[in-house]
Amino acid sequence: MEYMPRYAQPFTLEEARQLAVPIISEEITRLQNSLTHLQRTQDELRDALSTSPDDSDFTQAFEENEVVIGSQRERITILRMVLVEKGVPMNAHYDLPPRSQGGQTHAAATSPQPDGVPVTASTLTEHSVAHSTYEGSGENSSQGVYL
Repeated sequence: MEYMPRYAQPFTLEEARQLAVPIISEEITRLQNSLTHLQRTQDELRDALSTSPDDSDFTQAFEENEVVIGSQRERITILRMVLVEKGVPMNAHYDLPPRSQGGQTHAAATSPQPDGVPVTASTLTEHSVAHSTYEGSGENSSQGVYL
């Protein structure tokens, strides 16, 4: 089975399968931390845009962050898929951080898919593959450390 990401990723599913569990766990933790900070920034940008809706710099930063957030959330999903394949039980440590919209957090940790399908060991791989499209892969220096 091959995973077709929606966003450009610095590694493929096959490359992620070659990583040791502790490396995958550390990368998930790093991405979770990054997402927490990005969500806080998005909340601040949303507030700034409410007072300055025509500010193109705020708008551009907000839109760029949305792409980075989507990519990082997808990367966590890929890494979780590998952990499931390796027989690692899923727990809260591997969840996606809640997504914030308009200052309110949503429980996306149990539903990281855009269409709200809850992620379980069985739906993690099937749903992700069925609802993803390929937009290429490769490095994008604005998206962090590469495995």
